[in-house]
Amino acid sequence: MTKTPLASLGKQMLSSKQTVRAIAAALAIAVTICINSAVAGDPFRSSNPQAIGPNTETAFKTMFQQGNYKQAKTQIQQALSAEPNEPLAYAMAASLSYIEQDLNSMNSYAQKTREVGEKLAKTNPLRGNIYTAAGHFLEGANIIAKEGTAKGAPQALNKLRVVFQYLDAADKIAPNDPELNLLKGYMDLMLATNLPFSNPNEAIQRLEQKASPRYLAYRGMAVGYRDLKKYDRALEFANKSLAETPNNPEILYLKAQILFSQSQGKDGNKTLLEEARKNFDAALAKPDQLPRSLVAEIFFEQCRTRNRLDSKSRDCDPMRDKIRDADGVWGPAALPPL
Repeated sequence: MTKTPLASLGKQMLSSKQTVRAIAAALAIAVTICINSAVAGDPFRSSNPQAIGPNTETAFKTMFQQGNYKQAKTQIQQALSAEPNEPLAYAMAASLSYIEQDLNSMNSYAQKTREVGEKLAKTNPLRGNIYTAAGHFLEGANIIAKEGTAKGAPQALNKLRVVFQYLDAADKIAPNDPELNLLKGYMDLMLATNLPFSNPNEAIQRLEQKASPRYLAYRGMAVGYRDLKKYDRALEFANKSLAETPNNPEILYLKAQILFSQSQGKDGNKTLLEEARKNFDAALAKPDQLPRSLVAEIFFEQCRTRNRLDSKSRDCDPMRDKIRDADGVWGPAALPPL
């Protein structure tokens, strides 16, 4: 990973809701190489297969394969009750609490992620170090969310130093472990694509060569290539991720973004714009299962795309704001007509 000033890392990693959600997801995602091992063995490791509880597995798949955050919330609570020693459940709970802006609950779940990680390290140092790092990161994110970047930065930056220490400890144990490399790949890629003097190639290579499960590695690579404006490559990996998770609205949204950006580099190519529109529409097919803030983002980009296609002047901003500012956490059952 390219070295960068910690102040810059703190600002990029901890200042936005989208970033925190993405990293919390990446932290949670990392453990999924163990998901099916209770039934069918660990497909990623040749020995010492690991398992997580069925309730946590169900919640994870609902959240990250199906992209149904609303249903996952109920399932996560069931997992916390039935499987209190699984750090993935607490990491997902912290992520959802952040989306809901319930910062007290987020802090509690972040602390539990760290504590369970520390306990796990006694019997499983690799995963224990990973989730101890995750807990520290989430605690730092909570500090920034409560106190703001300027006031909370010193404490958050101290947390970041600890995060990297635990990830380095995990790397010394198993540098080629697919679980660890998925987490590090996502984190390194986010930093590299947000800081102009960083090089994202190492992060992309890590995801491509060492990270699993593959649909999540593909998703990260698509995001990286999108941010690098290498849209052909980004589309390639978005399609690979969709081939394995065809009903995930966030991947459909990612593909739509890539197609829209690709069209702008080709003088507003109508074929690409129409394909982007179809994917925006598909991403919004079930808005009630997504966070309201994310639905507002997708709707705005869908509206903008339709304006380009039919040369109309829909006022996209107030329609987006109406969705975003409405009561409730989850997206609307019905969207404004375009």
